[in-house]
Amino acid sequence: MNTKRNLIQTWLLFAVMLPAAVNAQFTYTTNNGAITITGYTGTGGAVVIPSATNGYPVTSIGNAAFSNQVSVTLVNIPDSVTNVGAYAFHTCIGMTNITIGSSVTNIGGYAFYGCTNLTSVTIPNSVTNLGVYAFYACSSLTNVMISTNVTSIGGYTFYGCTRLTGIMIPNRVTSIGDGAFYQCTSLTNLTIGTNVTSIGYNTFGQCSSLKSVMIPDSVTSLGNDAFVYCSSLTNVTIGTNVSSMGYDVFYGCLALTAITVDTNNPAYSSVGGVLFNKSRTTLIEYPGGKAGSYTVPTGVTSIGIDAFGDCSSLTNVTIPNSVTSIGGNAFWGCTYLKGVYFQGNPPSVGANAFFGVNNVTAYYLPGFAGWNPQVQTSDASFGVRTNRFGFNITGNSNLGIRVQACTNLANPIWGSVATNTLAGGLFYFSDPQWTNFPTRFYRLWGLTFSGLPAVLWNPQVQVKDLSFGVRTNQFGFTITGTTNIPIVLEACTNLTSPLWVALQSCTLTNGSVYFSDPQWTNYSSRFYRIRSP
Repeated sequence: MNTKRNLIQTWLLFAVMLPAAVNAQFTYTTNNGAITITGYTGTGGAVVIPSATNGYPVTSIGNAAFSNQVSVTLVNIPDSVTNVGAYAFHTCIGMTNITIGSSVTNIGGYAFYGCTNLTSVTIPNSVTNLGVYAFYACSSLTNVMISTNVTSIGGYTFYGCTRLTGIMIPNRVTSIGDGAFYQCTSLTNLTIGTNVTSIGYNTFGQCSSLKSVMIPDSVTSLGNDAFVYCSSLTNVTIGTNVSSMGYDVFYGCLALTAITVDTNNPAYSSVGGVLFNKSRTTLIEYPGGKAGSYTVPTGVTSIGIDAFGDCSSLTNVTIPNSVTSIGGNAFWGCTYLKGVYFQGNPPSVGANAFFGVNNVTAYYLPGFAGWNPQVQTSDASFGVRTNRFGFNITGNSNLGIRVQACTNLANPIWGSVATNTLAGGLFYFSDPQWTNFPTRFYRLWGLTFSGLPAVLWNPQVQVKDLSFGVRTNQFGFTITGTTNIPIVLEACTNLTSPLWVALQSCTLTNGSVYFSDPQWTNYSSRFYRIRSP
């Protein structure tokens, strides 16, 4: 009997003292019969928040209530709580686990910001709102289960959750905020819910382990840089209703080889994995991992801003006569680009279109006057003005020219006297030194286009000289043209349905190369052509 009485007394003591001990760990306020926890004064470790205090239910964790409590390791939020306030557990760097009660509907902004040791979170189905920066920089977080009733994911909610490997965005979510999953570098599995209508700026930027993305039909807009620097991303499928895309949506995706657009999409289309507007008059984005040479399709009139930006595997581009404009930064950072081949007059060019490219040459075809700046000898600018001899030079506004001079045409030694770009299509040249010479001759030299050296691409097969025909049992001929221009020589056996095969790639060293075909006797007929690389 005494033993039984002692047990009862011990239990009664525990039942009476526990609330007092628990209550002593918190500061709180009471409003309309409900308790809001406003602060924590305990010693850390595992913390159990009571569901009631002094007969009143605990319904809210107030703003910054546990902020910077670095000694707290575990937290249990009871089912009575409906709101977790802004900054509630901000920078609780010792916390490894959190249990969120089944009645919480709102998780405020910055609520778990910087909880760097938090490993997993289950967001109950009661939650409808995830605030901005809610789990920002939770760098140990590997698993998140998002409530199926969440309707929006705020900006930067999971920014910097570098160990998060998979995420399923529920179907009730309609918008994903800016930077929501930015720098989730371990994210490999992504499912976007079927009611999401917008994906914001930088939402999945630098998700460097993400390999494939399916953008559902519900999405209507993709923000600037939405998938920027997703360096492992290989393919993207865009649904039927995307009608708005910002700049650089897939910039820096250096493994991306194909962007595919649903054929029913009214605003965008894709050809060969390249993204265009619906009418295919604007080239919007070339996949960053698509290697080798590319020919812009006939009918394209503009190349968009950053369209080829950071395409480090691109080597050559052919631009048709239909293109009239190239956007700013269009070829920014194309470090392996060697040649840009223009099939018509020079287009207008935006700022920094070829910034960061090295050893690139712009090649143009004969017969297009836009590549030939002209000295105006018949207008009032020609002659002596203010004691200087000068003249106007006109041409395309993107062309750069160098004026050279010499004093003897029989044995000329040309020296540069001016270098300029035809801003607005005009440059007035004047020579203050003209009186120092009895005679002086001028020429235009060193043509450039948007900062690139511009060279005439004019290879010609010489059919009338002795090189043409059979020599030492091989059919061959000489090709001449501008010194050092690159060419590819191809052959086929049927012009009705040609299958061209490259036979030789070379440059016209000293303006000439001799080609011979040792296989010519293996075919009843063979046709040849020259193209750019």
